[in-house]
Amino acid sequence: MSDYPEDLKYSSEHEWVRAGNTATVRVGITEYAADQLGDIVFVSLPAVGESVAAGDACGELESTKSVSDLFSPVPGTVSAVNPLLEASPETINSDPYGDGWLFELELDSDADLDELMDADAYAEEAAG
Repeated sequence: MSDYPEDLKYSSEHEWVRAGNTATVRVGITEYAADQLGDIVFVSLPAVGESVAAGDACGELESTKSVSDLFSPVPGTVSAVNPLLEASPETINSDPYGDGWLFELELDSDADLDELMDADAYAEEAAG
């Protein structure tokens, strides 16, 4: 049993993907990643309309400790960014699976969410 939400898929770069009933997914970083970064003070997100491939660096998260690249876990076109984070980037630390989401992607037709890890596999990798 993991401490990570079971309804999400996870990347090895510590991003999560929440799929809905459409071809649009929501992307964020895991609680583990937020804890490792420390207090997030600035967020640079991809532009709406930008196309990204799986594994592409598409933004940055700046914390009191460091600046880390943000990677797209799946290919798609950015359809929304979280407007709350511009004024309150610390929301990522306090609610990484809810209000701290980063951006939404309209998935490319070849996107395969099954290539990502489930919660148990991610928990093993994060602990490893």
